[in-house]
Amino acid sequence: MSTTLADLAELVHGRLCGDPVLGISGAATLGMVAEGQITLADGPDFEQQLAASPASAAIVSPGVRCAAKPTIIVDDVHAAFAKIVMHFRPVPARARIGISPQASVSPSAQIAEDVDIHPFAQVGDDVVIGPGSTVYSGACVMHGCAIGSYVTLFPNVVLYENTKIGDRSILHAGAVIGAYGFGYSQSDGAHELSAQLGFVELGSDVEIGACAAVDRGTYGPTVVGEGSKIDDLVQIAHNCRLGKHNLICGQVGIAGSTTTGDHVVMAGQVGVRDHVHIGSGAVLCSKAGISNNIEAGEVVLGQPATSLRKQKLQMAAISKLPEMRKQFRLLQRQMESLLERFVEQSDDESDSGRGEQAA
Repeated sequence: MSTTLADLAELVHGRLCGDPVLGISGAATLGMVAEGQITLADGPDFEQQLAASPASAAIVSPGVRCAAKPTIIVDDVHAAFAKIVMHFRPVPARARIGISPQASVSPSAQIAEDVDIHPFAQVGDDVVIGPGSTVYSGACVMHGCAIGSYVTLFPNVVLYENTKIGDRSILHAGAVIGAYGFGYSQSDGAHELSAQLGFVELGSDVEIGACAAVDRGTYGPTVVGEGSKIDDLVQIAHNCRLGKHNLICGQVGIAGSTTTGDHVVMAGQVGVRDHVHIGSGAVLCSKAGISNNIEAGEVVLGQPATSLRKQKLQMAAISKLPEMRKQFRLLQRQMESLLERFVEQSDDESDSGRGEQAA
């Protein structure tokens, strides 16, 4: 399928600079683009790479200059490019299939209209599923779960009993919601599982990544607030209460009873100890180790995490250690040389004094 550059400019409401009838056959990023395709450049740093690429045209931000190629100038490069990619590779509509006869659905489950339950999915007793939701093959929804409207459970998602999922939430393949928390007490030298009487509650518009886990509360709920997005391979322990619109990136581990405000960002591999609070708008940089409460709006880095400014000063000092070591050894040699000269001078003065006494 080929489209003119003018048509693409109209699609994204951009300003066209170049031949309007130029044919474009596809879209790809700078590293993958071929002749006849359109690419994107969202900053001046990509100008040289764009000029050298085989791309026939580009979606660019207002600050990008590339006289060698036709461009479409837009304010939001990534949103515009996504529209163009979807134009060339439209997402196929998912056919509604209803409840498959090969799915296992309890007679006591309350299933709304327009719900799809695919083959080999399991829906337990007293489950409630709202309209427009989809349960894919291999997903397991245990008894007492309540799923809102237009929720998507991808293959092999597991919802333990009494889990609550808000409207329009998306749970990717292999996510496990409501597993027992990692809480034990010792009795006669053995570890005994503590009470696991709580559940998990996900707000509306929450997204849980592939193979992520959110554990149930001990007595009450573990909560993930409305609009929060959880990446793949994230662990959220029992009794945590996350605020609204948090962004939790891959391989983050959050220990039990941690709470967060709204719009918190945790970058990849952050580790958070139990019973701390992360204030609204805080940013925890990659691999930060959180051992104390973090104030609202604070940006922290390091293990243990401290303010970004302090960490930068520490890293700058560490980078100077090799040179400082050389300077220290030089000073040490100079001090040793001075000490030797001082001792020699003292010895000479002592010998001279004894000679004068003998005379």
